[in-house]
Amino acid sequence: MSFERTIQMENHIILPVFGQFDANIKKIEKACGVSIVNRGDDVKISGEEKDVHKAWNILHSLVALVKKGEEITEQNLEYFISSAEETDLRELEKMYDDLICITVNGRPLKPKTLGQKKYVDLIKNNTIVFGIGPAGTGKTYLAMAMAITAFKNNEVNRIILTRPAIEAGEKLGFLPGDLQQKVDPYLRPLYDALYEIMGAENFMKNMEKGLIEVAPLAYMRGRTLDNAFIVLDEAQNTTPEQMKMFLTRIGYGSKAVITGDVTQIDLTEGKRSGLMEATRILSGIEGIGQITLTNKDVVRHPLVQKIILAYEKFENRKRGEQDGKKERRIPHK
Repeated sequence: MSFERTIQMENHIILPVFGQFDANIKKIEKACGVSIVNRGDDVKISGEEKDVHKAWNILHSLVALVKKGEEITEQNLEYFISSAEETDLRELEKMYDDLICITVNGRPLKPKTLGQKKYVDLIKNNTIVFGIGPAGTGKTYLAMAMAITAFKNNEVNRIILTRPAIEAGEKLGFLPGDLQQKVDPYLRPLYDALYEIMGAENFMKNMEKGLIEVAPLAYMRGRTLDNAFIVLDEAQNTTPEQMKMFLTRIGYGSKAVITGDVTQIDLTEGKRSGLMEATRILSGIEGIGQITLTNKDVVRHPLVQKIILAYEKFENRKRGEQDGKKERRIPHK
């Protein structure tokens, strides 16, 4: 027997919730296995009871977002659908109340997943934060946004952005130009994020004054960094010695965010990752926060999430096969 539940939507809410050519509704119907029909201000959901409640919760949250002035995107729709069974969707709605900053184009920058919200809260409440996760989870971008916000609010005097200059599986050969020009290609993702958040002109002005510094990790040796917001990106490619050197640079009034993806280590074989070692050694120390973002926190194209998941399954299967081979090699007594 089919179960029915109705949700009321005003006329101006229906279009953004339903999407162009009812694209959002079709996606919810397919994901939940229900039928959704609107008659005037009433939107009727019918199907199995459990599925109807799930679809109703998703629609209720989408209505709440539209009322807050938020846009329903492919990303947040997918996230609400995938989270509907295991998360209280009211928690997801609250994420959109947490404004980090406004980009130079006037776009409000907010956490887009619960993992991102937790990450932002950890940065607010700790001196050092390790943010680990796959590509597209916003690790670096959110850290940069928090750094720029702290700088604008006079919580720090300068921003320092750094990453190890390691080639990602390619030999680039000799690069032309002076030292700054040689390291710029490695630091390009940091520049891109800065331009988008604060604007190229504003960034260049602050860089000329020495208030924003973008430099390879080797430049950090021998310095003490007081009243600074420091972001170490691609930290999976640091050695344990480099990581220890970096962590002991942090001075009074400073904050550091260390980001990395432990599935993309480009160090030569046999070298240990400083990021992996540091998270084990420093676990549980007050003032140091750690978070591992997952494929659920990916905010790029939905295909990126599927690619990461496929690679995770492949790596797990490969590890399982290797463990099986090891077990077979052990002689039985």
